[in-house]
Amino acid sequence: MYLTLSILFALVFLYSILAGGLERSSFSGALLFTTAGLALGPIGLDTLELNIQTEGLKLLAELTLALVLFTDAANTNLTVLRRHIGLPLRLLLIGLPLTIFLGIGAGLLVFPGVSAVEIALLAALLAPTDAALGKAVVTSPRVPPMLRGSLNVESGLNDGICVPVVLSLLIIATEPETAQSFRQLAIPLIIEELGKGAVIGVVLAWGGHHMIEFANKRGWIRETWRQITIIGLALLCFTAAQAFGGSGFIAAFVGGLVYGIYRRPYKHEFLAAAEGTGDAFALVTWVIFGAGVMGPALFLMTPEIVLYALLSLTVVRVLPVYLALLGTDLRPVERLFVGWFGPRGLASVVFAIIVLDEAPDNVGILTATAVTTISLSVVLHGLTAKSFTRIFKQNLPKQTET
Repeated sequence: MYLTLSILFALVFLYSILAGGLERSSFSGALLFTTAGLALGPIGLDTLELNIQTEGLKLLAELTLALVLFTDAANTNLTVLRRHIGLPLRLLLIGLPLTIFLGIGAGLLVFPGVSAVEIALLAALLAPTDAALGKAVVTSPRVPPMLRGSLNVESGLNDGICVPVVLSLLIIATEPETAQSFRQLAIPLIIEELGKGAVIGVVLAWGGHHMIEFANKRGWIRETWRQITIIGLALLCFTAAQAFGGSGFIAAFVGGLVYGIYRRPYKHEFLAAAEGTGDAFALVTWVIFGAGVMGPALFLMTPEIVLYALLSLTVVRVLPVYLALLGTDLRPVERLFVGWFGPRGLASVVFAIIVLDEAPDNVGILTATAVTTISLSVVLHGLTAKSFTRIFKQNLPKQTET
């Protein structure tokens, strides 16, 4: 166990001192750490002793995603977002449903032996995007702020929206007799989870801000505890929402938006530690994913699985986004850019683990396809993030954030 922990901490330490240089290259942290996990895992050097259960990996991925969602939302430029709110709304209300429906159509063609409900489950669990995997895009000054903000908000909310959809479809896949009541089952669950998550996120972030403000003015927050404050608030939003039947991911993202509304000189000081912790958790998650999940999945890959994964990352994502953004001021190259940068990450990892635990009839195909799609996304989006942002340097006038 200690050898495994020492390897993990060594990787985090090395990345922390090299991050500035690596982030200017085409090799993202997710790509490097997934590759390291694959190389050091059972199908490689077999030096990582990963006895972590699926529930443990799920919890790690959930907490990491919640922390990343909160900090990303808190750093969102709300002035730009309010000015261009129509873009993320189009992506969520038009692009996301179209992505799921097109994913279902592609799955029915590629996997004729798999039931329609299981195909729908696969399409839904692969629909959420992950801004953390496209960090080079959502933080690049070359990319217009409205596009960065839209991608960030889309990725922050679509996983929360997909949670009740995935859970409803999973119930039907494992208990076919509930299929007749899908509409009665899904719609109330979606409304309840989203509503509770949003309310809990708003209340806790608003209250947390005022408590921080009150304590900070009186000098009660010691220097060392400033590193913990936002981490505690972000994870409180997530866990409280989960405990009361809401979507923890929605609560974390909405909570981050509320916290980010308030302007104060110490805002980024408090957020910095939480961002670093979220990044470190994410990198450890990707090592475990590479060693314990991606490695074994390689033996289950088939041409059909690889074909669906490629379709999921290209046509299934790009076409709905392109159609959703018709009628906006975005040019075709910009719509294609937004469509391409829909990487699959931690949310899909969490959903795949949930499906693996429940074990529907075709669990092997579903999880192998999900893992293959996520793995290809880590590679393809990681390698293209930097190079694709260069199109804006030539094609767009210089834009500044306000």
